[in-house]
Amino acid sequence: MAFRSHMQAALEEARAAADRGEVPVGAVVVSPEGAVVARAGNRTRELNDPTAHAEVLAIRAACAARGRERLPGHDLYVTLEPCPMCAAAISFARIGRLYYGAADPKSGGVAQGARVYAHPQCHHVPEVYDGIGAREAEALLKRFFEDRRG
Repeated sequence: MAFRSHMQAALEEARAAADRGEVPVGAVVVSPEGAVVARAGNRTRELNDPTAHAEVLAIRAACAARGRERLPGHDLYVTLEPCPMCAAAISFARIGRLYYGAADPKSGGVAQGARVYAHPQCHHVPEVYDGIGAREAEALLKRFFEDRRG
């Protein structure tokens, strides 16, 4: 099967999150067969839940749809480098491949900061591919925060 990126779907979720006043981050879980199983955008403000990051919501929905707590062989596309909490959730869900857009020097947990997957305590490390759709993801984030600052 040829590679097909699902980052545009994640970017759609990020734009929808921005429209709701959320930080524009979107995530999509894709099955080993290439079908989108779940998609989500940030909802921390809407749900008053600091764990309602796009990645966590998409993983929860995918696990519910699949009827299991782990998603081996599944791919996760997310517009921003996952934070340490989300990186751990990705590991716990046994996601096979992580594709992310923009790097997050301030709060990232994969290539920046905590580098969750580099720790020996990390039981599962997904394949990681960064920079996918980074320009558009960065532009969304920059525009969102510029609008908030006035």
